[in-house]
Amino acid sequence: MQEFLIRIFPNVMSKLPGFYESIYETIVMVGWSGSISFIFGLILGICLTVTKKGGILQNNVIFKILDTVINFLRSIPFVILLASLITLTRLISGTSIGVEGAIVPLVFGTVPFFSRQIETALAELDPGLVEAAQSMGSGPMEIIFRVYLKECIPGIVRGTTITAISLIGLTAMAGAVGAGGLGDFAIRFGYQRNQIDVTYASVIVLVLMVSIIQIIGNIVVKKNSH
Repeated sequence: MQEFLIRIFPNVMSKLPGFYESIYETIVMVGWSGSISFIFGLILGICLTVTKKGGILQNNVIFKILDTVINFLRSIPFVILLASLITLTRLISGTSIGVEGAIVPLVFGTVPFFSRQIETALAELDPGLVEAAQSMGSGPMEIIFRVYLKECIPGIVRGTTITAISLIGLTAMAGAVGAGGLGDFAIRFGYQRNQIDVTYASVIVLVLMVSIIQIIGNIVVKKNSH
């Protein structure tokens, strides 16, 4: 088996420690930035839902501010966002390169996208359920947790899955500017040194990561669908 891999992926096999490290760096970037983005994206998505016209906490000012900021951040290409956040990244992380330097721009690039996914998922809820909860005297927080979040689990999971897969793509893009991970490994060796087997190996690992996330997401959705 090892001889076969050496024949098919000679350059990868000669750099196995670096290849394993790049996989680990990608997982760390996705894990940290994904966790932070999930929290902030969920909060923003809920705020958009409850403050919009007809929402349980309707507030046009807050909704318009959030809507404008999210649309603004989503309109910025991620590579440009990386460059524009260098100062803020250094202030927060102490560095603008490597895994630590990638987490801040990854969060800024992911939160607006995920908040829209949450807003879409919560919009699928039958308004009758909210009205029924209000008629029984439920307050806004009870409706958010017991109605919106509980009844919309499949939609939230689908949005989370889509966002996680998108985040993997962003980590690969971040590698182009020295963030580390599989993107950096593929560019430094696969592209710049024309070692095509390195590129193929990196793509295979990324595809496997995406497939695993999609499978897990599908299983969770299936178990929580009514």
